[in-house]
Amino acid sequence: MSDEVAANESVVSSSDDATEAFDERSEAERQRDEYLNALQRLQADFENYRKRVARLSQEAATRSAGDLVSKILPVLDAFDYALAHFASTESEEAVALGQARGLLLDTLIREGLERMDDVGASFDPQIHDAVAHVEDEGESDGPMVDEVLRAGYRWKGVVLRPAMVKVRG
Repeated sequence: MSDEVAANESVVSSSDDATEAFDERSEAERQRDEYLNALQRLQADFENYRKRVARLSQEAATRSAGDLVSKILPVLDAFDYALAHFASTESEEAVALGQARGLLLDTLIREGLERMDDVGASFDPQIHDAVAHVEDEGESDGPMVDEVLRAGYRWKGVVLRPAMVKVRG
């Protein structure tokens, strides 16, 4: 009988050892899973941070380029006024002014500048600044741009300067 008791004690002690080993393993797996989850959250947070910083940097660069372009707009206006002055002549100066204006405007357009000077377009107070009104003789769908007095510009979809227009209707 003592052999039986000893065998039972040995089974119980090995069972306790197995349970203890299983508990240690379960604890280690739980900690591993917690660390893995924490690492995955940290990686996701860092990726979101990286994307946010890149987006903010891009927005700042676009804003600063837009500020520079808005400072160049008076130069484009000066070219437009000079070409209007030389409109009746075909002098070398007029040709040179036209070419210089074209080069500057083409470069800015390639970078994202959009000129707003459509005569006959519907009046939109977001992009037009009405400075004069002309009565419309006929029926119309609403106020329309009759004449553009000074061109407006958009930089990558954002209005830098509204167009100064005469409105009909």
